Amino acid sequence: MERFEITRLGHRGDGIAQDAEGQTVFVPRTLPGEVVEGQRKGDTVPEPRIVTPSADRVSPPCRHAKSCGGCQLQHVSETFAARWKESVIRNALAAHGVEADIRPMLTSPPRSRRRATFSARRTKKGALAGFHALRSDVVIAVPDCTLVTPRLAAALPMVEALAVLGASRKGELSVQVTDSLSGLDVGVTGGKTPDVTLRQALSDIGRAFDLARIAWDDEVLTRRPPIQRFGSVDVVPPPGTFLQATQAGETALRAAVLDILAGSTCVADLFAGCGTFALPLAGKRPVHAVEANRAMLAALDHGWRQGTGLRKVTTEARDLFRNPLLPDELARFDGIALDPPRAGAEAQITQIIGARVPCVAYVSCNPVTFAKDAARMIAAGYEIGAVQGIDQFRWSTHVELVAGFTLKG
Repeated sequence: MERFEITRLGHRGDGIAQDAEGQTVFVPRTLPGEVVEGQRKGDTVPEPRIVTPSADRVSPPCRHAKSCGGCQLQHVSETFAARWKESVIRNALAAHGVEADIRPMLTSPPRSRRRATFSARRTKKGALAGFHALRSDVVIAVPDCTLVTPRLAAALPMVEALAVLGASRKGELSVQVTDSLSGLDVGVTGGKTPDVTLRQALSDIGRAFDLARIAWDDEVLTRRPPIQRFGSVDVVPPPGTFLQATQAGETALRAAVLDILAGSTCVADLFAGCGTFALPLAGKRPVHAVEANRAMLAALDHGWRQGTGLRKVTTEARDLFRNPLLPDELARFDGIALDPPRAGAEAQITQIIGARVPCVAYVSCNPVTFAKDAARMIAAGYEIGAVQGIDQFRWSTHVELVAGFTLKG
């Protein structure tokens, strides 16, 4: 048994301490300032006993917190979590010499996560569905999960039924469930190859659990279109598509992007997805939406054509990592909405800088790559506005943000 004092949290949410030889030790579910005891396994103390608790420690609100690995920060107060996530943004910016006003974190409420991927395994008595235990492939049942929407929490029997139907005894089924306006949208991977019997059984499950749509790999059964609403426009995303994790988070991001680009008269939405920002932006100006996934663009275009009171939206299928829009193509835009994946937008930022686009609204799910891109823009003559942190992944270490850049002069 060894004793450690936690000095800080690491990027995965583990407490970090030093042993007598100065080696780093990771202690899950602890807080800075706490003294803990436990048996070390390698560089980790997997089951610490808290000797001196932090004032920021709280009782986990979810009864599954001790066994489930889905949330890393259920043991911390909301105030601490918000401050810590703000510090993650601040430290990422500081590492690249960027100074900015960091606004207080906007955190989505409990039971608001509208998209989750459940794991499921067949058992001798049926099936087990839920999330993995911490650093394990063991599936933990989470019938009272406080993270996902009530409809997602109630979907576990359906996930188990899918596992009984099509999971191998040794394999694991991955089931993405999305809460849409017209019912649950389900996507399954890792199961058996569909045949006539499986297809009929999927149809039966769709009716029994009143699913809007179910996709088994490339086999898609749609009982009714699973609708997502972006601003005032209804869109039916393709199966398995990206969607902001919570409605509250999407609303906050959209409001910030619209505010940053309020003075822009012609906008390009880069990494546009199914139109999360393009369609609301089109309420007041024409928008050119660029996205690599053609199915997502088709959904965006269909939504625009069915919408009312919108300016023209054009679409372009393009890999912006390998083939970014060039300065001559960007010249007609006075505003850009940018929402890249975690890798950031290095190639596209180079072209934006070269085109001297006056205003950019940058949405990021990775403060580290955002800070790198921000530093380049500032060095090229842009001014960064306030940075708004968005916490859609409550009780996790994930941090999102949105900020505006305006060209000086």
